[in-house]
Amino acid sequence: MNRVSALIMILLLAGCSLHKPTEVRLSVDPPPEFLENQAAHESGLSVEQWWQVFNDEQLNLLMTELFDQNLELTQAIARLEQVEAVFKITRSAQSPTLFAGANLGRSQQPGLVDAFVGNNQQLSLAAGYELDLWGKLASQSQAAELELTASRQDVQTLYLSLSARLTDLYFLAVEQRAQLALTKQSIASFTDTLARVENRYQLGLVPAVDMYQARQNLSAAKAALYLFQALLAEAEHAIAVLVGQYPERSPDDSLQKLPDPPVLFEVGIPADLIRQRPDLVAALRRVGAADARVAAAIADRFPSISLSGGYGSLRQDVTAGLIKGEFWSLLGNLALPIVDGGRRRAEVERKEAVLREAVAGYQQKVLSAFQEVEDALVNNVATQQRVAYLAETAMATQATLRLTTERYLAGITDYLPVLTAQRTDFDVQSRLLAAQRQLLADRISLARSLGGSWMQDKMNARLQIAKDKK
Repeated sequence: MNRVSALIMILLLAGCSLHKPTEVRLSVDPPPEFLENQAAHESGLSVEQWWQVFNDEQLNLLMTELFDQNLELTQAIARLEQVEAVFKITRSAQSPTLFAGANLGRSQQPGLVDAFVGNNQQLSLAAGYELDLWGKLASQSQAAELELTASRQDVQTLYLSLSARLTDLYFLAVEQRAQLALTKQSIASFTDTLARVENRYQLGLVPAVDMYQARQNLSAAKAALYLFQALLAEAEHAIAVLVGQYPERSPDDSLQKLPDPPVLFEVGIPADLIRQRPDLVAALRRVGAADARVAAAIADRFPSISLSGGYGSLRQDVTAGLIKGEFWSLLGNLALPIVDGGRRRAEVERKEAVLREAVAGYQQKVLSAFQEVEDALVNNVATQQRVAYLAETAMATQATLRLTTERYLAGITDYLPVLTAQRTDFDVQSRLLAAQRQLLADRISLARSLGGSWMQDKMNARLQIAKDKK
């Protein structure tokens, strides 16, 4: 008996240091500020509910529909509820179990004179509990809880991604409407020019080639019209599906002018990004979950001790008479793995490899997040400069078109300069619209890459709605 007590004491002492939690470090030391942040000392806009900086009521309404009706979010909430249920199941292993049972029977047995008919009644309670000496059950519960926290962050990441996708599609649709308006305006201008050229041709003032070149420009503009119509339809279909509706078109009076881009969002410092990005928080929590599973696998190599007991009442008619009374039992079970072919050791090695993978994955995600912010900052500055120069170019092409048209109608030059000026002006105006929309997309990318905390409130509201429907 003393030897057994000594063995248990040694194992208890060993259980205090079965596994040392892994310390997670970044693969590189982040700089004190983002390298591409050229406005580091200027105050920027907050990324909390960032889409509201556009002051677009229609966009705000669509965002509300997105958060209430998007089916990807519905799936994500259902997955989160599954993970929460798994956590509850895992945690229940740390609690005692109690079962109640009852038996009621009537039986007949043959006797020497007459058959004996008897009644049997039994009520019982059975309890069980596993002593978590090595922290196996606690580690499993910790891993499940961290996985639940990571899943919550996954849902918040989806909120952030969907809000960026919807806003990007919204302004893409606005750009296509603006492109359509520009194309229709150009078609009207080209039609008027063609009429003048045909009139001059009929008077014998210009050759037939001028008329054919004018028709060429008009046909090219009409061809572009259908391309923009298709792109607009695709964007509007995507928006409708995002908000949980059949892919349909927006009304004809929808917004056709792109808004001015807001100032840059406040980017903070790289160290803040690790706490602001829900995907990074999720990756770190999964590292913790993998670490806890290593601890559980190590603890599984040690003995397990479980207790069980039962208590009940019995009433039974037998040949000798009535038997009734109470019964109880108390059992202790010790299971000590001795030979398992190396299975448990291999499981520990597997879990340790999973942990190393999770750590490297987290470090990679952090680096990618830094890259996304740096890229977004570069793109915002570059696109903003591109928009400025394209705006200057557009003013120049409009002046060129006006002057070449006037000189042609005055008979000073042939039609080729007008043809070139029309094409160039239409192309530059279209590129300017695309660049203006790209600048808005760059602002959106920056907001998405910075993360935030607004998603938590939206997620909690959606979770509450899902619980109320149960």
